[in-house]
This record gives sequence, structure tokens and C-alpha cells, in this order.
Amino acid sequence: MPVVSVPTSFNISLEFDTPGLGRRMSSLVIDLLVQYVYLILIGYMMRTLFASVSDFNKWALWLIFSLPVLLYHIVWEAIANGQSIGKKITGLRVVSFNGGRPTISQLLIRWLLRISDLWIIPLLILAFYLIAGLGNAELIFIFVFAMGFLMTDIMLVARSEKAQRIGDILAQTIVIKTSIKESLSSTIFTEVEQDYAPLFPQAMRISDKDLNFIKKILDRNKKSPYSKELMSAAEKVKAYLQLETDLPPGAFLERLLKDYNYLSSR
Repeated sequence: MPVVSVPTSFNISLEFDTPGLGRRMSSLVIDLLVQYVYLILIGYMMRTLFASVSDFNKWALWLIFSLPVLLYHIVWEAIANGQSIGKKITGLRVVSFNGGRPTISQLLIRWLLRISDLWIIPLLILAFYLIAGLGNAELIFIFVFAMGFLMTDIMLVARSEKAQRIGDILAQTIVIKTSIKESLSSTIFTEVEQDYAPLFPQAMRISDKDLNFIKKILDRNKKSPYSKELMSAAEKVKAYLQLETDLPPGAFLERLLKDYNYLSSR
């Protein structure tokens, strides 16, 4: 299985296993089945609860009820840390090039270029039409264009170094297996919220080496938030950065790491 080495903002390379084409296709099939079941349920509801509604209103309702299918991937990957239902089941995740959580803009780019995924079912239908001799020039053009895009994505996933499709390349994201060879907990990498507000911008003045040292001190004193080692380290950092805070030593140093994570990714 290919391994991708991702350089983080802290001069630490994290290694990720990239999934094979079969695993990614399995994830896609699961997601398509989830969407298919949803549409079946919506169809049943339309036939039973909205049977007396006019055809125009039915089309409007179909458009509204179809939005969860259209927005399925971007919504799930945004709220579930880069995982759709299919990715969760197959152990896959979308991450940014720095190994962190992808931003909304990155997920939006991936979503806008999901043409290859969306065209799989229509391609099968078009293929049956063309085989039956029912196609015209427009259908043939659409089929060739969509098939070309789909095959390009498949070839990129199967042959590229980071197993990226077109959407991943432009969004600067990669799909990885959730089993990470080097745990993020062993680095100073910390997940931060999208709306996170840094408290100490001076954190950017601390070197990677010193930040790793701070992380080790925090790990050693998880059960002793007021240990002498933590208090000494916190005082030295405050003196170096020339700042004052009422935060406890452990909370202060943890906040510094989060601030650095947030600011270094911007």
C-alpha cells in the first residue's frame, strides 16, 4: 500500500497509508447506496403523502428533497471531520496537505469537482441507450465527456503518487486510511475549530524545537496541572514572550500550542 509523507507546519513528517482504488470504490458504492435508499424513501413519501399535489409542486418538492443528495458529501465531510458514511465504514478520511482538518473552501472545491462520482449512474443509463441505438449526437458527446472525466479520475487515483483525483489536486487534499503510522498525539499537532480565536499571537515566536519540548512537558504532567516542571516552563515562556496571563500553567501552555497550530495553518 502506498505511503504518503506529509510535511506539517512543525517540520515533522507524518506518514499516512493511502487507500487502494478498490477501497475508495467501496466507500463510493456505500455512499451511493445511502443516497439511493434516501431517494427511495422520498419517492414513497411523494406517492403517499403528496399524491394530490399538482405536478408543478411535485417537481418543486423533488428539488427540495433532493438537496440532501446533492450536498451529501460536503455536509458529511464538514461535520464529520472529513468522513462521509462510506468513508467512515471503510476507514477513510479526507485531510489537508498539512495533515489537518480540511477547510470549508477545500471541501467546497472537492464537492464542485465530484463530476466523476455523480456521473456513474447516468453513464450506465446512457450506455444502455447508446447500445440500444437510441442515442443522438448530443448524448454521445455527453457520454464521451463524462467517461473521459471519470477515467481520468480513476487513472489519477490508481497511478498518482498521492492517489489524488482532480478535485483533491486542486483542493490540496488527500484521502488517507484512518490508521496513521505516526500518531498525531506524538507531535504538537492539535485540532482547532474553524472559528477558533487565538489568544497569544506571540506563540509564533517559539521555535518548533521548543514547542515539542513544551508538548513533552504537558504529556508528562497530564495528572499534575500545577507541577513544578509545568510552572517553571510556563514562567520561562511568559518571560520570553513578555506576556501576562491568569491561566493555570498547564492551560496556558496548551493554549499556546493551539494558537500556534491555528496561526501556522493560516
